Amino acid sequence: MSDQDYDYVIVGAGTAGCLLANRLSADPGNRVLLIEAGGNDNYHWIHIPVGYLYCIGNPRTDWLYNTMPDPGLNGRTLRYPRGKTLGGCSSINGMIYMRGQARDYDDWAAQTGDDAWTWENCMPDFKAHESHYRLDAARSNAASEKFFHAHGAAGEWRVEKQRLHWDILDAFAQAAQEAGIPATDDFNQGVNEGVGYFEVNQKNGWRWNAAKAFLRPACNGRANFTLWVNTHVVGLDFNPRADGRMTCTGVTVLKDGHRIRVRARKEVILSAGSIGTPQLLQRSGIGPADILRQHEIPIVLDRPGVGANLQDHLQIRTVFKVSGVKTLNTVVGSLWGKALVGLEYALRRTGPMSMAPSQLGAFTRSDPGRAHPNIQYHVQPLSLEAFGDPLHTFNAFTASVCNLNPTSRGSVHIQGPGHNDAPAICPNYLSTDEDRKVAADSLRVTRNIVAQPALAKYQPQEYKPGVQYQTEEELARLAGDIATTIFHPVGTAKMGKADDPMAVVDPHLRVIGVTGLRIVDASIMPTITSGNTNSPTLMIAEKAARWILSEQA
Repeated sequence: MSDQDYDYVIVGAGTAGCLLANRLSADPGNRVLLIEAGGNDNYHWIHIPVGYLYCIGNPRTDWLYNTMPDPGLNGRTLRYPRGKTLGGCSSINGMIYMRGQARDYDDWAAQTGDDAWTWENCMPDFKAHESHYRLDAARSNAASEKFFHAHGAAGEWRVEKQRLHWDILDAFAQAAQEAGIPATDDFNQGVNEGVGYFEVNQKNGWRWNAAKAFLRPACNGRANFTLWVNTHVVGLDFNPRADGRMTCTGVTVLKDGHRIRVRARKEVILSAGSIGTPQLLQRSGIGPADILRQHEIPIVLDRPGVGANLQDHLQIRTVFKVSGVKTLNTVVGSLWGKALVGLEYALRRTGPMSMAPSQLGAFTRSDPGRAHPNIQYHVQPLSLEAFGDPLHTFNAFTASVCNLNPTSRGSVHIQGPGHNDAPAICPNYLSTDEDRKVAADSLRVTRNIVAQPALAKYQPQEYKPGVQYQTEEELARLAGDIATTIFHPVGTAKMGKADDPMAVVDPHLRVIGVTGLRIVDASIMPTITSGNTNSPTLMIAEKAARWILSEQA
C-alpha cells in the first residue's frame, strides 16, 4: 500500500478519539484519519450493559495488561483492563456519568496558569455533547433552572436513569443519610457530596459507547473521514526544523500486513489513553532519556514526564452478608433464575442485565476535618471474592470505597521497543502516609454507615475484611491485601506550564518541544478528578477540538 496524506491523524478510536474525529471531520475541508489498534465494536457483549464481565480479560476487547508487583499492595499484581476495540474504554467501562468536583478543574487552571480549565469554563464543554434524559421534555417541565444551567440536551452523549431497583441499595442509601451523608439526585453540579443512584451512559437499556455517539452515523457518512481498525501505529515520524526543533509529520502503521507511512499536513493527535500514549511517545523517541537509551531508541526529545505522574483510584471492597433480602447472588443462583433475568432483559431491557458494574454511589469525607468530600463509594447488590470469580452463594452486598485524591504517584514505561511489548505499569498504590491514613479511615466510615438503623433489619455481618481488623496499622495493611483498581489511570503526559520540567503538554495540549503533535486523552490530567474519569475525558476532547479548529482558521 502506498503512503497516504491527511490533514489530521488521530491515534486511538476511544472516548476522546471518536469525539475528535466527529468534530474535526464536520468541516468538509479537513481530511481526517482515525486509527484503532483493536477491531470493530460488533461484539454483542459490548452493547449489553452486563457484558463488561465478558469484555474485560477478553483479548478481543482488552489489551490484557497487568501491573508490576506493587509494594503498597503487599507485592500483589492487578489486572489492568484497557479497551482494545472501537470506542476504547467506553466499550468496556462502568458507564457511570461523573464529572468530578469544581475544585478539580479550578486546580488544573492554577497549575497550568490558564483559566480555560476552570470549572466555569469547562461547563460548556461538558454540556456541548450531553443528552440528559431529564431534559427530554420541554424546558418548562424541567425540575429547576439550576439543572438546565448544569446539563445539556442536544448532544450525542446519552445520560439516562438506571433501569433497576434493589431494596438493599435503598437501605444502604438510607443508612448513609442516617450517618450524615445527604441525599442527592445529581452528582454533577460541581460539589458531588451525597448519596444516590448513579446516572449512566446507556440508551434504552443498551450501553452507549463513543463509537455509537460520535462515529455512527455522522462520521461514517462523510467523504472526508477514514477509519482504520486492526491497525497498529508503530511509531511517530519527525523532520527537523530550521530552529533545531522537530516537527511530527505523521505516523508509520502496520495495516493488513503492510507498513504504511501516513503524513499529517496539520497535526498528529494522540488519543491512545494513559497507558497507550506514553508507550507510543517513548517508542518514538520522546520520553526519559535513560529509558530510551536502555532500549536503544534514538532520542528525539528528552522529556522525563512522559510516563510519570500515573494516578488511579484504588477501591477497598468490603462485603457484608445480609438476611431477609434478595441480592444478585441468589437471584441468579439457579438456571431458572438466570433464565428469568435473561427474559426480563429481552422483553423490557431492564433488570440485572441492564446493570452497570456499580449502581449506588456516595461521596463523603474520610474524617470530619476534611474540607471537601474525598472518598467515593460504589455499592453493589452482590459479592464475590475477586473480579471474574463466581458470585457467593449467600446474600450479600459490596460497598467499595476509594480515595478520590491520592497522593501516590506511579509510572508507565516501555519494556521493549515493539508495539506488542506490554509496558511496565507501576501504580505505587498506598505509597504515602496520607493515602494509607485515608484508606484506614474510609473503612471506619463504611462500618459506621452499615451500623445505622436502616440496615439493621437485614442483620449485616462483615464478611470482608472482617471485624478483627481495627487499628490504623491493621486497616492500612488490609487495604493493601484486598484493594483493587477501578480502572481510572490518568496523568502520564500531564499538562503544565512551560517551566515545569515534568509537564509533557502545554495548556492547549500541544507537546512541549516539538510541533505538529498534540495529546488529547486522560493522560494530560495533571491531577485525577474526584470521580469516574470517562466524562472528563470527553470534556477534554471537546475543548481540544475547538482549539484545533480555531487554530486552523
